[in-house]
Amino acid sequence: MDLELLAGLNAERNARRAALLVTDMTGGPGRLVRESDDFSADPLANDFREAFRSGRSKRIETAEANVFITACLPPPRLVMIGAVHISQALSPVARIAGFDVTIVDPRTAFATEDRFAGIPLHADWPETVLPTLAIDRYTALAALTHDPKIDDFALQHALEKDCFYVGALGSRKTHAKRQERLEAAGVSAEAFARIHAPIGLAIGAVSPSEIAVSIMAEIIATLRRSAP
Repeated sequence: MDLELLAGLNAERNARRAALLVTDMTGGPGRLVRESDDFSADPLANDFREAFRSGRSKRIETAEANVFITACLPPPRLVMIGAVHISQALSPVARIAGFDVTIVDPRTAFATEDRFAGIPLHADWPETVLPTLAIDRYTALAALTHDPKIDDFALQHALEKDCFYVGALGSRKTHAKRQERLEAAGVSAEAFARIHAPIGLAIGAVSPSEIAVSIMAEIIATLRRSAP
């Protein structure tokens, strides 16, 4: 691969930005297409849009082009608000599924290395941490503390950053009260409707491990349906 292309691709990866590597199968020069580029006039524009949407690489053979498009999307990420028992069970499941995992909880009694060995852990308030994490549309956020002082900002931030999945623990009654608070804070009814609550697929989960499985299943289902 051309060193300039490689450097450009690595820069996009490090910044968690999607890019396409377009390889000319006839031996011509390759090129890097960034999602922010204006490629509307390119003969392959529709193929580029599809690759960005689906994340799937593919070969294109037409009268005008013979190329292989390699889709390089950021790895999906799961940010959990709350260093709780569910988070302990959910962290390894998410990693096995290929997600980067981060946990945020200002309660230092819960947010300890002993409880979350090897997991990026931020023992601080979401208001302080989340703006530094470059939350994006390849991010899922799960609010798990049951504490509005911790969860509410995180949910609002995730909606503003267009996370592909936003979920919150709590009953329907709890969620109705949450809606009142967030709409009073400026969240639209349309945006609020994107929150998955009660969080997780309805599989009758009871234990933290079962709830973790139901949450991960719902996150994956949402990811594959949205195909960012």
